[in-house]
Parts: sequence; structure tokens; C-alpha cells
Amino acid sequence: MAEPGVDTCTRSSVITARAAATFEPVGRSVATARAFVRDTLQGWGYTDVVDDAVVLTSELVTNAVIHAGTAADVLCLRTENGVRIEVADRYPEREVPLQGSSRSVTDPDSENGRGLLLCAALASRWGVEYSPTRKQVWFQLDLPERPVGTRSAGPVLPTELLPVADDRVRVAVAQIDRHGAITAWNEDAEHLFGYAADQVVGKPLGDLAAWPHTPGIGTGIAEALRLSRWEGSYGIRGTDGRVIPVYASHLRVRDTNGEPSTVCLLVRDYERAVLQSPPRTPVDSSNESRSSTDPFEVFIGSPAPDDLDGLLQRTVERARDMLDGDAAFLLLATDDETELEVRATTGLPSARQRFARVPVEAAGTGRYSSARMPAVHEDLSAVPGSVPLLNGTGMRSVVTVPLKVEGRLTGSLGVAAEAAGRYSNEEALRLQFAADRIALAVESARLGELERLRRGSLSFLVEASDLLAGTLDRDQTLALMAQMTVPTLATWCAVYTIADPTSEPYLSYVLHEDEERIDGLKALLAKIPPPEPVPSPGARVWTAPADVAHRAALRTSMRELGLASTPLSSGIGTTLATAAAVGGETVVLPLVARNRVIGMLTLGRPTDDHFRQEILELAEDLSRRAALALDNARLYSERMAISQSLQRSLLPPGLPQIPGVEVDVIYRAAGEGNEVGGDFYDLFPINDDAYGFAIGDVCGTGPEAAAVTGLARHALRLLAREGLGGPAVLERLNAAILDEGARSRFLTLLYGELWPQEDGSALLKVVCAGHPLPLRLRQDGTVEPAAEPQPLLGVMDDLELYEETVTLAPGDVLLCVTDGVTERREGSRMLGDDGLTEVLTTCTGLTAGAVTARIMRAVERFAAEPPSDDMAILAMRVPEPHTD
Repeated sequence: MAEPGVDTCTRSSVITARAAATFEPVGRSVATARAFVRDTLQGWGYTDVVDDAVVLTSELVTNAVIHAGTAADVLCLRTENGVRIEVADRYPEREVPLQGSSRSVTDPDSENGRGLLLCAALASRWGVEYSPTRKQVWFQLDLPERPVGTRSAGPVLPTELLPVADDRVRVAVAQIDRHGAITAWNEDAEHLFGYAADQVVGKPLGDLAAWPHTPGIGTGIAEALRLSRWEGSYGIRGTDGRVIPVYASHLRVRDTNGEPSTVCLLVRDYERAVLQSPPRTPVDSSNESRSSTDPFEVFIGSPAPDDLDGLLQRTVERARDMLDGDAAFLLLATDDETELEVRATTGLPSARQRFARVPVEAAGTGRYSSARMPAVHEDLSAVPGSVPLLNGTGMRSVVTVPLKVEGRLTGSLGVAAEAAGRYSNEEALRLQFAADRIALAVESARLGELERLRRGSLSFLVEASDLLAGTLDRDQTLALMAQMTVPTLATWCAVYTIADPTSEPYLSYVLHEDEERIDGLKALLAKIPPPEPVPSPGARVWTAPADVAHRAALRTSMRELGLASTPLSSGIGTTLATAAAVGGETVVLPLVARNRVIGMLTLGRPTDDHFRQEILELAEDLSRRAALALDNARLYSERMAISQSLQRSLLPPGLPQIPGVEVDVIYRAAGEGNEVGGDFYDLFPINDDAYGFAIGDVCGTGPEAAAVTGLARHALRLLAREGLGGPAVLERLNAAILDEGARSRFLTLLYGELWPQEDGSALLKVVCAGHPLPLRLRQDGTVEPAAEPQPLLGVMDDLELYEETVTLAPGDVLLCVTDGVTERREGSRMLGDDGLTEVLTTCTGLTAGAVTARIMRAVERFAAEPPSDDMAILAMRVPEPHTD
């Protein structure tokens, strides 16, 4: 049997080029094979047979990788008269359906053999060849006969029927690198769009292109730039912020180093004939008997686009060409069939119209007032507003037909012309026939898009809920709200907050997908009165930003042209860019939590853009979650502020200056948001010559321990200033703690009184009631306890406490800590008294502040985990006398 690529009698011409590829037995290989054949044939210049070749290859590769379950070898052979394509699989036993077999070869629902049926219908010749290891199906497509030296030709037309163009046709040429950035920009591009080359080179084409696209649905500009060829309509934003409709032809090329880039040719949309590829040559009537082409494919072309946006765009372009119109549009109905949403246009400013909504029952009167019936408008100027979509477009005549599935309105298809009286009932019948052919396919694609969008929406909301629930910080919540909406749901976002029912809305956060636009957008919104805080659910349109932006852009343009009395400002670029950024549709969603409007979420689109209904519904769901998160953050912030204010009242207002004694304190409360816990300290003057100091630890942490902390600190000050000695002060404090009853907690406390002496030393009298013993560091580096342990407070009624006298010589340090320092743990290891003593011996000669810092650093480094207990460190040092 013949092997692929070997000449046989079935090949009638000399082979001038070949290309081969192998595709693995996985589902995505079918799409890859289609792209391979399309790119190969387009590269050879065989665009006339590309569509048929792709359809046949798709079916044969599907048979190989899906049904036969083997790899598929695809070989393309070019001849002078056409192309031969061979598809081989590695399953030679797989049968070929034959005429007269028990299974009808003409059954369109049969999976087996469908590719061969298409070969018989579309190919000039085809056949099957076997070898011991493979089965190969080949087909040949002959090129249509054309005049010598041409690839495409049209008939001679009268001058009045030729396409209209300006005196000089300008073709903008832009080259885009693999990352989507502009690398070349010719003079015609500068003239058409107003940007000099140095203004756009290096910037993404997406910054200039008005390419309507729903995230995750359809083909975006990034995807289109990666295709080998692309042709169609979109818009380019000029320097004045307005969108210029263009027709574009993209070609993917690579340089000598293999680096890919895309060459984009652009003309004004009404000059599309300069670039637009001619329609495929109609099939010869003599071949109709062997072809049973689906009417849907006749209208749409084969293969049909895989995505809804591509299908709709192909539909309007074919509808316009079929009726020789100047524009066409397709609208899809909402679920309740009360409104129609613009989804595809050609010959119209698509960026302005996309996702705009018009009622199914229009406001006009007469038999053309509903989209549920075919309608022919001979002259729109005689019935102003009868087709709202065409207002201000210059279109005079239009024919519209409904798209219906099982009697239900699913959309509307229309074709318009600039001349009056272009259409009659005959054109309406032709367009209705085409609409009936595509209605089911469009509805099926729309439902698929909705299902994907709903799945994406659920995933988006779940992620948003997790992020919003993960913070109680108000500012972070505001930032998250904006970052989740931009650019997924909108181009820009502003969040207004309302502090209380009597307050005015306040602009709290602004975000734009282009960071350079944020300041200008914020300045613009600051000049506009905020939207009314209406509690009713749903999005409502807010026109103020677009109106103000357009007026500012108009004033700037007049100053530039010298038509205004005020001089041109240096911020013209910023003004126009801001106008373009907010010139589209702007909607406001209320942020309602606990039956109160706490703010508004404002979403906006750039010039002339509209929101689609599904996006608004998703934004409404997000606004409800965001409102609750924002209110929770507000409540948390208020309670935290109250808590911290009360806690700060339990701390000493400041450390007094003690003559001849250095004092330093480090305090750390355990637990997030706690400034005061169970540990406390105090240092205060008793009289002109004496100072009291204390460091203690209440059992436990948190607010309950802080309450006893406050009681102890204030009682110590009061009792000491009454002239009571240390034991008497602690005995009365013990009684006060026991009086608290069930709220009482036991307390360890080191209390002392300090008297600076004239000889430079300091006299201390201390009582250590169950607290870690104070340590004395002498100037020679020795460390020893400075007191004896005594019973703690809050346990026994009768205490017998005594005070001990300590004299600090110059250079000596007294270190007092709570058990959060000595009980610092790392696994089974504990810092302990010995560890603290060892650290303190290294502090000879240090100031009091340096001593506390070294102790704290040693505690923190002792274990990797953060401390779980309150800690207080108090150091008092008698400095050495200065010597000259």
C-alpha cells in the first residue's frame, strides 16, 4: 500500500511544497490540526480553499484521535492547480463505511464515516489507502479558475457604485510585538488618530483599541493578535478621547531571528473595501447535486466561529454583505424579553453601542414599533426615534427581523443603509430566512456563554467573600472592593462612604485600571456632588461624571483651537485622557448593611462603553458582600478605638525625671489589639524627695486582667501619697482585690520607694509579694537578688509583709521583670532566672535604656514563636559621676 507523501496515480500535478505534522490522540489536537492546515494554506496563498480544507481536516483528525484513539499524521501537498491533504491514523483495522452496508452511510447522526461523507460532498477527488500499520484518507481540492495573473477579480462597475473613500486613502500601519506593544507607527496612523510615533511606541495596542470584550468570554485583542490572520472591525481612541471606527487586517509574521510580531493595517471603517477580503466564489451550480451544505453554513461560512462573539460578528457582517447594506446590528433579548442588548455591530460605532439596551416594545407607534415582527423602514427621517439604536448614525433605511426559538423572542437582526428606500419586503424575507437559519445556533451559543459566565461569577464571588472576610481593616476593605471590580467588572471604580445618617457621602477610594489616570479621575470626581444615597437595590445610571468630563474636554479643545478666552493649560493631555476614561456608562450601587446605606460603589466604563446586564448583576451581588464587610470593619474599628482608649488610660501617662537615676521601661501586652494586659508597671512621685515604683502581674491576660491592673495601679498611687509604708500599701491593696469577689484575681507585685542621695547613690525600700525577685547588677559585673520572696496578693486575708532596704551605688542597676520574661519558652527549654542573670551580667556599663533593650532582644531571640504572655521590664540605674 502507498505511504503518505509518495506520488501515486491519484496525484495529477507536480508537488511544489509540502508541510507535515503529527497530532497526539487528545481532544485539543483537533483544533491544533485545524490551525495547522489554515496557516499552511494561507501561507501558500490558497485562501479560496482554506475553509473546505479545514472542515475536512477537522472531521478526519477527529476520526483518528477521538474515534480511532491513535495519533494523526497530517500532510499538506501544494500543486499548481490545488492542494492535496492526507490524514493517516494507526488503526488499519478500522472499517470504512460502504454503500449498502447495514448502517446507512447517509445517516447524518452517524459518528463513523462522517468525514468521508464530507469528502464526497466537498472534495474534487478523495480516496482511502492502507498499509500494514496505518489507514490514510486523502482528498484533493482544486482552485477555482481565475483570469491569468490574478488571485481575485471583480466585475466592472459604474462609477456611482464604487466604494466611497476620502480624496486620499490613508492606511495606518502599526507593528505589534509578541507582548502586544507597538513597535512601529507610520505617518498615516499619526494623521488618522492624532498620536505621534513617540507617544505610542512601547505602549500596548490595547490602551488605544476600543475592543469590547467580556472577561473569559469571546476573543479579546490579545488573542486576535496571536492569530496568523485576522480581519474585522473595532475602534481606536484618538487623542480627543473619541473612538474612531476602523476596519483592520492583521498578519502574523516573524523576523529572521524567529521573533514573532503582528502587522496591523487600518483604514476608516467606511473605507473597508481597501482592505476587506472578497467573498468566497460561489459554488458552481453543476456541483450542487453532490453537495448537501447546511443552510446555516451557507450563511455563516464553514467552519462557524466557536465562540458567541465571533458568531455574532460573523452574522452581522454576512447580513450586511447579503443585503449590500452600510451597517448591520444584532441584539440579544434579556431573559424576561423586555429589553434587547446590543451584542454585535458593523458599520456603526461599535464601542458606543455594545451592550447598550433598548426596549423590545419601542416608544414609536405603528406596525414597526416592536422587535417581535419583521419591519422595513423606508426613511428613518420621517419617523424619528423609531429605531433608537440608529439615532445620530446617518442611516436612512433599515430592515429588522426577529430571531425566534420555539416561538420565543431571542434577538433581533437588522441591516441599514445611508440611502432612503433601499429595502422592501423581499429583502425582509431574505433576511428572515437567514435569521431563522442561525437563531438556534445563536441561542445555543448564548446559553453556553451564560453558563460559563455563571460558573465564573460563582467562583469570583467565592473568592471575593474569602478576601473580604479575611480583614477587619477599613482601609484594606475599601482597597479590596475596588481591586476586585477593576478591571474584572469595570474600567474604573470609586467608593463613597457615609459615616452616619446625618453625614454627606465622602469619596474614600478611587481606582482606575491605568494608574496614570487615578489622580485625574480623583480630581474630577471631587468636583462633582456625590450621588444620592438611595437604598433601593440594583444599579442606577449616574450621568454626572460623563457630562462633566465631556464639558471639560470641550473647553480644552476650544482653548487648543484658540476659540476660548482662557489660555491653553499644560494639562490638556490629562484632561482629555480623564474625559475618555469616564466618558462611558457610569452606574451606582448602594452599599446597604444592617438596614442602613453606608456608602455607594460607583463603576464606570471608558468613552461610549456600556455595561452588560450580567456584569451589573454580578456587581450587585458583590456590593452586598462588600457592604457587610465594610460595616464589620467600621464596627471593629470603633470598638478597637474605644478599647485602646480605655487601655491607654491604665498606663502611666509618662515616666518622671528622677534626679541622679536613669529609668527605662519596655512593655508588651499579649494578644492582637491589646495595649494593656495582666502585666503592669508604674513610676510616680510620692513627694519632693521620694518616688514610688511598681511592677506586677495579674493572673491571666486580656480585659479581665486589665481591670485588676487599673485597680492596682491607681490604689498604689493613692495609698503611697497618703504616707503609708510599703507593707501597709500592699496589705490595703490585698483587701481591695479580695473585695472584688468573683471578679478578683491574684496578683504578684514588686513595690518599692526610691530616695536619691546626696552622695550620688540611691536608697530603695522594696516589698516583693510573690513576684520574680529584682536583680541587682553591680559595677564589677556580679548579679544578685535584691529582695526576698513574700506571699502574693489576692489569696489570703491576713498578710504579714515587710520591706527590705537596698542601696544602689553609682554604676549599679536594679532590673525588675514580670514572669513573661523568665518563663519564655522554646519547646521544653525556658529562659528562667539563670538565663536572665546570664544576660544581665553582660550589661555592665550600659545605660538603663540599653539594659532593657538587650534583655528584650535576648527574650525575643530565645524562641522563634512570638511571645504568648505579657511582658514588662523596668530598669533603674545610678550613673557614675563624671570625671574631668
